[in-house]
Parts: sequence; structure tokens; C-alpha cells
Amino acid sequence: MISDKITQLLNKSLSPTYLQVINDSDKHAGHAQSPDTGESHFAIEIASDKFHNHSTVQCHRMIYDVLADLMNNPIHALSIRVLPKARARSMQA
Repeated sequence: MISDKITQLLNKSLSPTYLQVINDSDKHAGHAQSPDTGESHFAIEIASDKFHNHSTVQCHRMIYDVLADLMNNPIHALSIRVLPKARARSMQA
């Protein structure tokens, strides 16, 4: 599964303190340029110590770098939400 591969790559490279990968492909079935694979649209919520002192844009670039081989095929769309550490801790409880 692509969501498992996304999780594996992000865990290996960014050691997140919180990570949730959500497959949103069913919400986008049939729209133009979207492959009908059932694994093309994803949302990520992530917190990582590696994001400390980085802007949101820099964090997104780090994530895109990690997932570069999956972008455009099989990932058609990716939504990223970088969480502050304190927020991620409260979500784990």
C-alpha cells in the first residue's frame, strides 16, 4: 500500500514524533487527471524535531524531498499539515 510506503519513508527520514497518513483517494474518484487506483490522494499530519527552527515552507520541502520518488506517480495529490510539537503531543493523548 502506498500509505504504508509514505509512512515508512517519513519515519526513516524525519523521525516524526507524530504522524498520520490518510488516504483521501475515495473523495476524489473520477476527477480529471486522477488515476482510479484508490491510492493517489493523501493527507499527512506530521510533527518532527527535525522541523525545529524551519518555516512551514521549509518543512513541506523536506517532506516533498523524502517522497520525491512517489510524487506524480503514484501520488497525484498531497495535503500536508505540519503540527507544532505541543499540538502533536496533545493529539497522542
